[in-house]
Amino acid sequence: MLKFAANLTFLFTELPFMERFEAAKKAGFNYVEFMFPYDFDLDEIEKQLKQHRLQLVLFNLPAGDWANGDRGIALDPGRRTEFRKGVSQTIMAAQKFGVDRVNCLVGKVDDPTLDNGLWENLVENVCYAADELGKHGIDLMVEPINHYDVPGFYLNTTEQVLKLLADVSRSNVYLQYDVYHAEREGESHKEILGNIFDRIGHIQIADSPGRNQPGTGVIDFEFVLSQIERLGYEGYIGMEYKPQPNTVESLEWIKNFPYKL
Repeated sequence: MLKFAANLTFLFTELPFMERFEAAKKAGFNYVEFMFPYDFDLDEIEKQLKQHRLQLVLFNLPAGDWANGDRGIALDPGRRTEFRKGVSQTIMAAQKFGVDRVNCLVGKVDDPTLDNGLWENLVENVCYAADELGKHGIDLMVEPINHYDVPGFYLNTTEQVLKLLADVSRSNVYLQYDVYHAEREGESHKEILGNIFDRIGHIQIADSPGRNQPGTGVIDFEFVLSQIERLGYEGYIGMEYKPQPNTVESLEWIKNFPYKL
C-alpha cells in the first residue's frame, strides 16, 4: 500500500504552521513533510509530531534567503561555509525528529551556460553533505526543479541529476522524483519509473500545469501511482500541491484510487 505524506508547506495553509499538524491528523494522515524547520521552534515541532502521532518523513537542507529569491546554496563557491553549516543544522534537526532522508535544492544561476567551476563546487558540496549525513544513517535527495517555475535553477531535468549522482558516487544520494516538475519539463514518467526506479529516494506529486491536486491537470496519475506501487516503492509520496478549493476538499481525489492516507 502506498504511503502518502501531507506537505505542510503547501497543505492546510489556511492555518498557522503549528496548527497544520493537528489538521493533517484529523484529515487522516500519518505522515507529513515540509520544506524547512529552521525558522520554527524545533521543540514545538517535536511536540506537535508526538502529540498527533505523526511521522515526519522529509525536509530540505537550508536553502539561503528564500524570501529574497534564494533557492539553494550548494552551487555557490562563495557560500561553501554557509552550506556546510547548514548540513550540521540538518543533521541536528533530522536526529531530533527521527528523519532519515533530506532534500537538497542546489540553487540558481544567472547564465547556466557559464560554469565557472560551479559544477565542481556542487559535486564537492554534495559529496560532503552525503558523507556527513551518512554517518548518521541519513540519505540525501537531490531534486530537479522545472525552469518555468524557477527560472535559472541549475538542475531542471532528471538527466542532469543523474549525472550529478554519477559524479558524486555516494550510495546514500538519490533522485527526488517530483512528478509535477518532470511533467513540466516534458519528461516521460514511463521511462523514469521503468529505467531508473532504483535511483529514486523520494516522490512528490502535483498535477500539471496548475500544480494543484491530481485530477486537475494532464498527468495520468492512474498510471503513475499504479506503476509506483507495482515496482514495490517502500518510501513516501509527498502531496506537494496547491489545494483547490481548500485542502480538505482537495483530498477527494484519492477516493478515485485504491489507496488510503
